Amino acid sequence: MTTPEAEPEQGGAPRPEERLEQAVRAAEQALIEYEIALETFRVEVENFSRLHEQRLGPVYARLEELEAQILEARAARTGDPEDLRRADEARARLMPIPGVEELLNGWMDGDGLFPEATAMLTEQAVRPPQRVRPGEEARRLYRELARKAHPDLAQEEGERVRREEFITRVNAAYARGDEGELRKLAEEWAAGPAPERRPSRGEELYARLEWLDRRKEMLTLLAKELEESAIGAMLRLAPDDPDRLLEEIADQLATQVREREAELAELGRS
Repeated sequence: MTTPEAEPEQGGAPRPEERLEQAVRAAEQALIEYEIALETFRVEVENFSRLHEQRLGPVYARLEELEAQILEARAARTGDPEDLRRADEARARLMPIPGVEELLNGWMDGDGLFPEATAMLTEQAVRPPQRVRPGEEARRLYRELARKAHPDLAQEEGERVRREEFITRVNAAYARGDEGELRKLAEEWAAGPAPERRPSRGEELYARLEWLDRRKEMLTLLAKELEESAIGAMLRLAPDDPDRLLEEIADQLATQVREREAELAELGRS
């Protein structure tokens, strides 16, 4: 099939360079679309991971504390060296470390759960966790900027560096869901210098296709890591309603907490 960009030679067949140029352009656009999808999924995984930790982190911490108390109560009753070892290991895993408050986003310190976390465990009203989910307009602006300013479209090293720095700012604004910043970046790009494109020799085009292929392989590995991660797998279970999934997990964990509390109370009565 002959395209408008590929004018045939007098003999009727397009030049090899023209066919290569078409292949390179198609590969570039396919790679950009793939990177946009991957970055969108990465932001979703990162945001869901943050929300998961904020919403369920205190419940996991409570379960681990109950497990340690159960093992300690069992060891105190039996005096068995193996039970004592297990209890010591469980307690050691819960020992505070420097910076634990920062690591746990203010939910817990060396003295245990903060009041807000305790309120959450007892189903009292608490401040909702901060969530960052780019809206539709932010998504549109991000895709438009990524397609226009993507570093893979650069033909010179200086232009590639400029685009990489710009896209880094675009990605950061998108991760924050900052529509205003994305609009400013769109205006900045529109006012900036137009990228220069030079005719490519056949060997340069071949090298370009090989680089694009290697880049796609690397991105495929990153996508696989995201998809196979615990948070990525959870997000795929309910991509359109992650809040519902968190509520379901929270209910399951609450049941486990009640079961452990009952078990601990029973050991205390023995």
